[in-house]
Order: sequence, then structure tokens, then C-alpha cells
Amino acid sequence: MQASRLLLCTDMDRTIIPNGVQTEHQYAHEAFSEFCKQPNVMLVYVTGRHQELVQQAINDFALPQPDYTISDVGTRIYQINDQQWNVLDAWEVSIDKDWNGHNHEQINKLLNDLLPLQAQEQSKQNRHKLSYYVSLDVEIEDLLLKIKTRLDKFFVKANLVWSIDEEKSVGLLDILPCSASKLQAIDFLREQLGYTIDEVIFAGDSGNDLSVLVSAVPSILVANAAEDVRQTARAQSKENNHHDRLYLATGENTNMNGNYAAGVLEGIYHLAPAFRDQLKQAGFYYE
Repeated sequence: MQASRLLLCTDMDRTIIPNGVQTEHQYAHEAFSEFCKQPNVMLVYVTGRHQELVQQAINDFALPQPDYTISDVGTRIYQINDQQWNVLDAWEVSIDKDWNGHNHEQINKLLNDLLPLQAQEQSKQNRHKLSYYVSLDVEIEDLLLKIKTRLDKFFVKANLVWSIDEEKSVGLLDILPCSASKLQAIDFLREQLGYTIDEVIFAGDSGNDLSVLVSAVPSILVANAAEDVRQTARAQSKENNHHDRLYLATGENTNMNGNYAAGVLEGIYHLAPAFRDQLKQAGFYYE
């Protein structure tokens, strides 16, 4: 990758936000922020957070202000100019086709007799994202099958994303258009901005980043990622013939430890050699 410009797309939690159990290197945050100031680096946050939570994280962790944000599990893209968040309408139009003419309220009504579903707060909903709380006592596979059968009947093409909030001991279910994902949103944005795939780098840490990590998009898995995610990413990228596009950060022989933002910088060093001088100026280097 010898590109002279970079579309840097990164997950937030436990990737550039040091909110995992591992320790963030004391200079990583500052070096990452300095690197992102470069005029040939365009920064994109790719996250499941909604707009308010993205801005809260930027404020709480003193993160660089991004040029774009792919939020709400890939269902919304914002351009950010002078603190103004503007929805990228072209993406909304693109993924809306999967709803087959139905809006958020209509799809919710299709499912409102399924009692285990409890709608999440309004701030966690949008036209292309229906989010529910589900008790962990529920037979989730049966529930997901019922939902899919109901939506198929009305030709609604949806992905059902299930996760667990361990802290609150509750299940979380997102219903999204099939064409809305981190990978598809990144591809859409880079094409809109005129970047080639070799001018893009993605960084992530968890299972919900795998669709990008094992794709043709040059990608970084930070060192604080769980071992099962590392093994899966390595195996699937090899199966997809993209193993040369994936870099697993370790922190070895660097002035940092490979965790969080340090791992992002390390991955850029390996995937984009043309940026090594800028990385060194920002404070990252090999010893």
C-alpha cells in the first residue's frame, strides 16, 4: 500500500477507546491524535454507538474529531463539519430498499405481538434500526426464527443482530437492513469520496468487526483483542484469500504496546509504509 492519502476507518470501543481490561500505553492517545491531524488523513469512526454516544465518547476520551462517522451498527453515515453532523442521505436511500416500502413504525407493528420484545430507548432507534431488549430467559433461536419468518412474509430483508449486555444481564436485538453493515458502509463511503480500496485502512477489536477484518479492506486487529477473535480473523481471512490484508498488532519491538490506539498506529506502519515518517513525527516508531 503506497497511497499518498489515507481513509482511516476505526471502531471506537476497545479500539481507540481504552475501555477494556488491558492497559493503554501512556503516549498512544497523543500519538494517534497527532497522526490524525495530517492533512492527507481522513478519519472515520465506525461504531454501534448512536450520535449522542459518539460525541460523548469524543468529549470523555478527548478523541480527535472525525470527518465522518458510520454509526448505529452501519445504518447511518454522518459528515461532520464545524461540529455539525449531517446525515449522508444517499446511504439512507441505498439501504431503504431492503425495507420494501415499510418504515420503522410499520415494521415494529409487524412484530408487536411478540411479547419478549421490549423496545429500547428512542435515542437508540432510527428509520433503519429497530432495537429491542430481550430477557435472557427467552429461547433466542426460536424468537429469531419467528421474527425472520414474519419479516420474510412481507419481503423485508433484514439482518438480526443478537448480543448480550453482561453488565445489565439483558439481551440486545437489532433489526437492520441486509445491506447495512460496517463493511458495506465503508465501501459506500470510500466510493462516494473517490478513494480506492488501497487508500483505506480499518481497525477493530471484536467479533462485530470481522466482516471488515477478513475482507479485501486492509485491516488491523489491535493487540487487546480476545484470542478467539484473533484466531477467527486469521482463519477466515486466509479462507477468503485476504490474509495479506490483515495485520495483527503485537507491540513487539515498538515504543508502545499494541493495545488500542497503539495497535492502530502499528498496523498503519505495516500496511501503509508511505506514512512511516508521519507516524514517527507523531510519536510512534520501531525501536
